[in-house]
Amino acid sequence: MSTLPHRAVLTGATGGIGRAIARSLAPSCEWLVVCSRDGAALAALRNELGAGRVHAVQGDLTDDATLARVAAQVAELGAPNLLINNAGMGDFHAFESQDAARIRALLATNLLAPILLTQRLLPLLRQAPVAQIVNVGSLFGYIGYPGFAAYAASKSGLRGFTQALRRELADTPIAVRHFIPRATRTAINSAAVDALNDEMGTPVDAPEDAAAQLLRFLAGSAWERKPGVKEALLVLLNHALPGLPDKAIRGQLPGIRKHMPK
Repeated sequence: MSTLPHRAVLTGATGGIGRAIARSLAPSCEWLVVCSRDGAALAALRNELGAGRVHAVQGDLTDDATLARVAAQVAELGAPNLLINNAGMGDFHAFESQDAARIRALLATNLLAPILLTQRLLPLLRQAPVAQIVNVGSLFGYIGYPGFAAYAASKSGLRGFTQALRRELADTPIAVRHFIPRATRTAINSAAVDALNDEMGTPVDAPEDAAAQLLRFLAGSAWERKPGVKEALLVLLNHALPGLPDKAIRGQLPGIRKHMPK
């Protein structure tokens, strides 16, 4: 399904997975627009990948002015054929005491920003012969897990948006797709999340692994990519027989609460 050369837009480009995606994707790009809040890291990434081909937009995608600047930069370059909505944030915390501002930020960053950026860029994506919109999700968008109530809400919302828009654009050349990486070793994870992963024996990938998986996904045709067979079975089980994962996760609660900020 991949169209070469890519004319791509990548958000969250200076995070662990985002930087790895940018490095892997850039060689196949006619041009690449990278977006991040971190201006210094963005400038360094642009210089590393080649300033002539890579264009940087610094700003917060929850701000309408930043969305407008991204759209203006893309319009200046021409019709994009790939949008990767990768920017995101996490928060592992007991829901009852979770800061309300943090919840709003989670929903704005993980859900509203990709929705509104996609809406801004859709008229430009329509100008390409073939295009892809790839939303980077999470297994917690399928499986609600203690300590991640607000995060799971944002990621399940993103999955619903992806599926609905995919069906809305089914008679167009634009494919709307959902990529779910496995747990990944990045700065988005707090020390508490790292400790939880260790406690639960959760497999954790390197960012480069996630980027390689995404590039393989781009070349395929499936609308969604789950991390592996085990994870796909967990999703199926959670849907068909939710009492079983309920029981298993309840048994994990003491270990979860040991690391969960309160």
